[in-house]
Amino acid sequence: MSDGAISQDEIDALLSGVAVDGLNSSGHVSGGPSVHIDAESLKTFAGNIKDPFVEKLNSMTGASFTINNPVAEVIERDGLLSKIPEIVVSVTADYSTGMTGDHLYVMSPEFAQKVVNLITKEENADFDDMALSCISEFIQNHIGTEIQELDKTGKFPGLACNSPEAVSNPKAMIRIPQNQFALITYTVSLDGTDYNLWEAIGGQPAEQICNAYGGNAGSLESLDSIGGGMDASALGGMGMQPNMGMGQMMGGNMGMGMGMQQPNMGMGMGMQQPMMGGNMGMGMMPNMGMPMGQNMGMNVPNVQNLQYPNLQGTNMSQEQGNINLIMDVSMEMTVELGRTKKQIKDILGMGEGTIIELDKLAGEPVDILVNHKPIAKGEVVVIDENFGVRVTEILSPLERVSDLH
Repeated sequence: MSDGAISQDEIDALLSGVAVDGLNSSGHVSGGPSVHIDAESLKTFAGNIKDPFVEKLNSMTGASFTINNPVAEVIERDGLLSKIPEIVVSVTADYSTGMTGDHLYVMSPEFAQKVVNLITKEENADFDDMALSCISEFIQNHIGTEIQELDKTGKFPGLACNSPEAVSNPKAMIRIPQNQFALITYTVSLDGTDYNLWEAIGGQPAEQICNAYGGNAGSLESLDSIGGGMDASALGGMGMQPNMGMGQMMGGNMGMGMGMQQPNMGMGMGMQQPMMGGNMGMGMMPNMGMPMGQNMGMNVPNVQNLQYPNLQGTNMSQEQGNINLIMDVSMEMTVELGRTKKQIKDILGMGEGTIIELDKLAGEPVDILVNHKPIAKGEVVVIDENFGVRVTEILSPLERVSDLH
């Protein structure tokens, strides 16, 4: 950066919340919690929804799409970027209830245009906000199919996603899940032409889905209570038989010549003399002084509760990072009067004089958004025959973070 210019890699890093020196805003190396994603379990999940998915697509479009067996893989940001075209239509629909995490769909503009043309019955429909609404409705149907499939497992009560939001933009601008995540590729065919629909599922929800389908079983270790010892597989790996008593674990002929302390001394073994006449089995050495209540020779993991930082108490100086590098970057600011949901048939039936009822009450503050994310509230004013908005409330960091999910 000797010439003062910002490279594309640095811009991508800043957009994803990572500083250009490889550290995040708190000064630590970026990276998330370790997750275990089983691609075969994801493939089973995707295969179960393949037929219902294509049936709903054909019902919406009136066409006869076919779909091949989905491909499931574990991937990172660069891997997805290498698969998708430069300009894409992306749909964000994060998991919000039952489980939480990133949920993203990506398709080529050609596939999106084809779906819109079939839904609107136009040869080359304009790809405008109405078209993006059609794509959001298409993805909503796919999400409904997935939720019905996941409900069968009984692992995700009340599962729901945020309303899909479709946008058309360069691939560098889409919000891709951080670290490792699951990618399911659906190849949809019509009249000899193949189209890809990519579904990216964040690491944590992907792991939960795998667990629901029996994946990741080999990555889990179980410890019983201290009195019961470890499970059979763990004991077998240590050369011991399950449910062994303390006498068996320590060898056969321990005898009283070991110089054990009296029972009223807290059951401590306090072995000061060499072991006599017995095979200890665990390879214990003299002078160990190990209390009898502990697992002898076993490496018991130190498990601690995860501590979350207080968002309201965060030092603002840590949030600065390299923000000065992008101070002159333009961002879209929007004032939202209100929202509503309509079926496509109702939208197509609108004409002059149609009244649309919004979800805001008269006099209620309007939302102020930056890049479609709420940051403040305000009231509408008129300045020299132009509309404006007076900021009345800045959302707290906690409120802003909650709105992202």
